[in-house]
Amino acid sequence: MKVGVVTFPGSLDDVDALRAVGIGGNEAVPLWHGDHDLRGVDAVILPGGFSYGDYLRCGAISRFSPVMAEVIEAAGRGMPVLGICNGFQILCESHLLPGALIRNDHRKFVCRDQRLRIENTRTPWTASYDEGAEVTIVLKNGEGGFVADEATLDRLEGEGQVVARYLEVNPNGSMRDIAGITNERGNVVGLMPHPEHAVEDLTGAGTDGLGFFTSLLETAQK
Repeated sequence: MKVGVVTFPGSLDDVDALRAVGIGGNEAVPLWHGDHDLRGVDAVILPGGFSYGDYLRCGAISRFSPVMAEVIEAAGRGMPVLGICNGFQILCESHLLPGALIRNDHRKFVCRDQRLRIENTRTPWTASYDEGAEVTIVLKNGEGGFVADEATLDRLEGEGQVVARYLEVNPNGSMRDIAGITNERGNVVGLMPHPEHAVEDLTGAGTDGLGFFTSLLETAQK
């Protein structure tokens, strides 16, 4: 599958995401924030970083980038979209996902190998995992606390839209230990940890993040 990775001004992990896409068996396609063109891709990744310097709010300016008009329209048609860290923030600002990401409750940037539980394997980004799988994936953020009103949280829990949950320690104050969510349709996923940094044994936290990049092919072959 052709998977596009968007580069915004201030993106930090776009090259890592492109590499992970290739390791996962897909064709990586660089996309530019200023383009009104998704170049015929089958899926899109919004990578981590500090797009537009995180001015106003994280992701608030990126949400209005020309490429996001195309991403929002494509997501509405069912295209798989994955937002990682800053990409998760952009998805929330774009109203493709509910809730918001705010400053960590301890007011410090956190960087650690984080234990997670994968709770929804029905998305095109998580199909390679066993439901309930416990994995270790790199986490690095300063504004990663997921918040939403109680009704939204109850709906996410009740409809099985929580994709991943923090284990052992809540690193940023996210409500109900939520590390990642999906939309009702299941094609849009936001994840605060960085699976692209956990795809090779040689570096990082191992290969527990690779499933986010192999799942697309597995889903397409069903």
